[in-house]
Amino acid sequence: MRLEGARMDLIKKIWTARKLILVVMIPLLLLPLPLIHPCSESSCAYVLIVTAVYWVSEAVPLGAAALVPAFLYPLFGVLKSSEVASEYFKDTTLLLIGVICLAASIEKWNLHKRIALRMVMIAGAKPGMLVLGFMCCTVFLSMWLSNTSTTAMVMPIAEAVLQQLICTGIADSMDDSVTIDTQEEESEKEENLKSSNNELELMNRKDNEKHEVCMLNEELNGLALKPAFSSEFTKQTNGYLPEAAISIPVPRKPKIRRDSLYPTKKDYMICKCLSLSITYAATIGGLITITGTSTNLIFAEQFNNRYPEAKVINFGTWFIFSLPIALIMLVLTWIWLHFLFLGCNFKETCSLSKKRKSRREILSEKRIQEEYQKLGPISYPEVVTGVFFILMTVLWFTREPGFVPGWTSLFEKKGYRTDATVSVLLGFLLFLIPARKPWPSAFSSESKVDDEDEEEDDPLAPMITWKDFQKLMPWEIVILVGGGYALAAGCKVSGLSMWIGRQLEPMSGLPPWAVTLLACLLVSAVTEFASNPATLTVFLPILSALSETLQINPLHTLIPATMCVSFGVMLPVGNPPNAIVFSYGHVQISDMVKAGFGVNLIGVFVVMLAIMTWGEPLFNLSEFPTWAMMRNVTGDL
Repeated sequence: MRLEGARMDLIKKIWTARKLILVVMIPLLLLPLPLIHPCSESSCAYVLIVTAVYWVSEAVPLGAAALVPAFLYPLFGVLKSSEVASEYFKDTTLLLIGVICLAASIEKWNLHKRIALRMVMIAGAKPGMLVLGFMCCTVFLSMWLSNTSTTAMVMPIAEAVLQQLICTGIADSMDDSVTIDTQEEESEKEENLKSSNNELELMNRKDNEKHEVCMLNEELNGLALKPAFSSEFTKQTNGYLPEAAISIPVPRKPKIRRDSLYPTKKDYMICKCLSLSITYAATIGGLITITGTSTNLIFAEQFNNRYPEAKVINFGTWFIFSLPIALIMLVLTWIWLHFLFLGCNFKETCSLSKKRKSRREILSEKRIQEEYQKLGPISYPEVVTGVFFILMTVLWFTREPGFVPGWTSLFEKKGYRTDATVSVLLGFLLFLIPARKPWPSAFSSESKVDDEDEEEDDPLAPMITWKDFQKLMPWEIVILVGGGYALAAGCKVSGLSMWIGRQLEPMSGLPPWAVTLLACLLVSAVTEFASNPATLTVFLPILSALSETLQINPLHTLIPATMCVSFGVMLPVGNPPNAIVFSYGHVQISDMVKAGFGVNLIGVFVVMLAIMTWGEPLFNLSEFPTWAMMRNVTGDL
C-alpha cells in the first residue's frame, strides 16, 4: 500500500511538472539534429520544431514561445540578431495598432452596444429571428474588432435577453400552476361541502333507524334500548368503517421548480442555440477583413514578405473575396443551428407578425428596448467614432481598388502608402480630438463624458487615452505574429522551405483542388487542438513551398488554409470565443462538438466553392504567376 501511494504521489508530481519537463526535454531530445547534420537547414528545422511544439502544447505562453527564434537563430548562425529583431515589428503591427485605437473608442463610448441592440430590435424576439439578429450584429462587429472582444461584448447582452426569456417562462409556468391550484382548491371545497351534507343526511337517517329499532324492541319484549347499543352504533356504521368522513387526496399537477434553470426544454435549446451562434458568428465575421483576426494579418504579412512583387492582397481584394463566403456561411450556419436546436418549424420561430407573438416574446422585446433606452440619445463621441469608422473603411477601399485608380495615385512616389498608413493616422487623431463638442450642445444637454469615463473635468480630454489603448492592445499577439515572421525568414534564408518543397514532389500528380482540400482538412483538424496563429504560422511556409513545387498559384492553397484555420470551433479550447461562451454554462462539450462539426464542414465547403468560382478570376488562380516563378528561381539560386 505504501509503495502504491508513493507511485501515485510520483505520478502526480510528474503530471504537475509536465510543462516544465516538456520545455526542458524537447530541446535536449532534438539537439542531435543540428549536431549530426551541421547545416543551416537542419538548424532552422530544429528551431522550427521546438517552437512549434511549444506552441501546440502551450507549455509556455504563446508570446514567450514566439521569442525562441530571437535567440536560437543567432546562436545557430541562421540569422543575425538585428535581422531577427526586424521581423518582430512589421507593417501589419502598425495596422493592428490603428485598428485597436478605433476599437478602444468604440468600446469606451458604447457604440458597439448601441449597434448590437438596434440590430436585435430590428430582428425581433422570435427565437429564430433573435438568433439571426445576434449573429448579424456579431458578424458586423467582428469585422473590425477581434473575435474575442466581440464575443465578450455581445454575450452579456445575449445573456440578459436569455435571462428575461427564462424568468418570463418561469412566471408563466407559476401562473399556470397557481390557476390550477385555485381550481383544485375550489373543487375540493365543493366536494367537502357535498360530503358534509351527505354525512348529515346519513346521520339523520341513522338516528331515525335507531329510533325505529328502539320502538320496535320496546313493543316486542318491553325492554328498553341499552345505552351501550346506542354508543356502539354511533361509533360504527357497518362494523368496519368509522363514521367520520374520509377525504381521498386528489393528485395535483406537479409545480415547476422555482430553482430550475430552464422552465422547459425549448428554453434550454434556445439558450444553447443563441450562445453557440455568437461564437460562430464572431469567427465568420473575422474572415471578412484583413484586420478581422490575427491569422489574416499573419497570412498577409508572410505572403507579402515571401512574394514582394505580388501586389494582389490588400483590404479591397480580400473583402471582395471573403464577403460572399461570410454571407453564405452565416445563412447556412443559422439554418444548421436552427435545425439542430430549434427544429424545422421556421414559420413558427421566424414569423415577424405581431399577432403571433407570445407574452414572453413581447416582454423580451421590451427588455431589449429598455436596455437601448438606457444608452440615451446618441452622444458626440459616438458620432465622432462612427465618422472615423466609416472614414477608415472608405480610405481602405479606395487606396488601390484595382478597377480604378486609387487615392495613392495622387502622390508621385508609389508604394509608400499602405492600409497601415490610414489606420495609424486615424488612430493618432483619436488621441487629439476632444471628447466634448467645441460648440454648444445641439443633441443633448449632457454628454457621456461627464460620467465615469472622465475623472477630471477637462474640456479638452481626448476621445481615448493611452490607458484605454493599453486595455485592448494584444501585445502577446503582436509578439506571436513577429515570431511567425522570424520563422518564415529563417526558413527562407536557410533553404528549409525549398527542401520541404522537394520532399512533397510526389504530390505533383494531384489536381490543384485536391491539394487545397487536403490542406483545408489538415489545417482545420490541427487547429482544434492548437492555437490558430501558431497552426497557421507552421503551415504557411510548408504550403508555400508545396505550391511552388507543384507549379500551383500559392494563393490557391494559402487563402483557403488561412480561412480554415479559424474553424477550430468544436472544443472550448479551440479559440477564446468558444471558451467565453462555454463559461456561461448554457452549452456542454457534446453540444459544441456536434454543432461545431457541422460548422466546420460548412466552412470547408464554402471556402472550396469560393476558391473554385469567384476566387479564380479575382486572383487569376488558373495560372502560375510570374511573381511566384521569380521567387522559385531566386530560391534555387
